[in-house]
Amino acid sequence: MLVCGNAILQKANQENYGVGAFNFVNYEMLSAIFEAANLKNSPIIVQASEGAIKYMGIDMAVGMVKILANRYPHIPVALHLDHGTSFESCVRAIRAGFTSVMIDASHHPFEENLAETKKVVEVAHIAGVSVEAELGRLMGIEDNISVDEKDACLVNPQEAEEFVKESKVDFLAPAIGTSHGAFKFKGEPKLDFERLQEVKRRTKIPLVLHGASAIPDYVRSSFLNTGGDLKGSKGVPFDFLQEAIKGGINKVNTDTDLRIAFMAEVRRVANEDKTQFDLRKFFAPAKEAMVRVMAERMDILGSSNKI
Repeated sequence: MLVCGNAILQKANQENYGVGAFNFVNYEMLSAIFEAANLKNSPIIVQASEGAIKYMGIDMAVGMVKILANRYPHIPVALHLDHGTSFESCVRAIRAGFTSVMIDASHHPFEENLAETKKVVEVAHIAGVSVEAELGRLMGIEDNISVDEKDACLVNPQEAEEFVKESKVDFLAPAIGTSHGAFKFKGEPKLDFERLQEVKRRTKIPLVLHGASAIPDYVRSSFLNTGGDLKGSKGVPFDFLQEAIKGGINKVNTDTDLRIAFMAEVRRVANEDKTQFDLRKFFAPAKEAMVRVMAERMDILGSSNKI
């Protein structure tokens, strides 16, 4: 059942659990997301970035989601634009059938970010579409970063309160120390949970954790054992994800874990049978690997059996 993001995240906010927001770039990834949700009886948010939309075509992205939503009518699913870079991009997604959009103007000064977000919210809410925005800059907190530097890149709770009140945004991604991709931390992972709790206290809306891939040990091993190189990367540990949910996170973005799990299986099949060129022989186990990652994540986030 295709619903707006708020229909999923308001319930998560009230009941204090997290919902996985999983990115997709092709049918196999999208099908795996729905299979995991069906297995775990979990609501889901499926996300397409502007790059993924360019790759698939916006009509194809929306069309596949609608088909699978009809195939699994008991699963609440929101189709979300991940990191929309402009008002025009968000409007295009809304017109195409997305039920949730993110306007990411976090690289602009506060007032410009606020103004751009308000424009998107006004249009989106008329269409019954929910809106996500971001405050702060996504980067890791390292041991040698100064307090001034940390405060410059992480969310300011007082600004977050003002931003939510003025923009009427539905959910907010506060920068608390994560980063995108596999290569998140040079030392031990550090997230500013106290800052997160203060943002939640002041805003009281669903909050979003970006850059939340964990790179579980079995996924890392599969990738490395088939010839991959992760350059000693570290993801966000599971206990950090659960602590973030306790602090007010309700939407947990996951992309890198799926890509790594997918490619590990593709490489394994290629390495084991040099004569193989049937794409189904590559993609079927790759899809199963992604289902495993997401089913485990749903348990960790607390969204299993929340339908």
